Amino acid sequence: MFTPELTQQLAAKLQQAQDTRTQLEHFSKHFAGMTIEDGYRISRAWVALQLAQGRQVIGHKIGLTSRAMQQSSQIAEPDYGTLLDSMLFSCTPGQMLDIPAARFIAPRVEVELAFVLKTPLKGPNITQEQVIAATDYVTPAVEIIDARIEQFDRHTKVMRKVYDTISDNAANAGIVIGAQRAAPRNIDLPWVGAILRQNGVVEETGLAAGVQGHPAIGIAWLANKLAPWGEHLEAGQIVLAGSFTRPVPGKAGDLFEADYGPLGQLNFRFV
Repeated sequence: MFTPELTQQLAAKLQQAQDTRTQLEHFSKHFAGMTIEDGYRISRAWVALQLAQGRQVIGHKIGLTSRAMQQSSQIAEPDYGTLLDSMLFSCTPGQMLDIPAARFIAPRVEVELAFVLKTPLKGPNITQEQVIAATDYVTPAVEIIDARIEQFDRHTKVMRKVYDTISDNAANAGIVIGAQRAAPRNIDLPWVGAILRQNGVVEETGLAAGVQGHPAIGIAWLANKLAPWGEHLEAGQIVLAGSFTRPVPGKAGDLFEADYGPLGQLNFRFV
């Protein structure tokens, strides 16, 4: 059913949705036989469109890492997407970063750890220890997710399928970095914690252990999942290991503070 022509058509629809800030109906609603592989083909075609416009790949993201999110999405493993330079928002310690709310449709904020690689990771059979050895440093990161494909069907209110989320580049739209850096062997990664405040109110707290027990596990998983596509994680890339808090909706005027304790804070507001 999913011919190369159809894949390209749906990728173009995603680009138009991003450009116009207008959400699409679920692809899975119109193509009942859609598969996870179809979703990744569409996502890759959409990324290719953006690369043709001059964007550059800066890394990857892993989503749906918590058991609760996997159960709600009716899948048994995470999903992943591609990070582009247009998504990156960098700040300095103590800075309040302004992020244009008009860049997004329905932004939500997640608390994560980012792994920055010093050597490539090529699957299959990458292990957690190999991830640690290949990592230059770990740093706090906030992911801003968005929905070019609407989260809930506008007519039935049914939640989108995982194929839709995967097509939508695993819902990625932005990444905020700029706090402290730590060598991965110098910190107890599962015990890294964060407090997420929205307009001064604590909305979420969590530990990185919520990401499959250890955030490096997901990085190894991703390297192995990319291998059949002839792809790998490259030196210098940023890899988001997955959120260990629920996504918190944001809008223009909202101020967010992600406090990672010894690793510093990420402070930004939608304007």
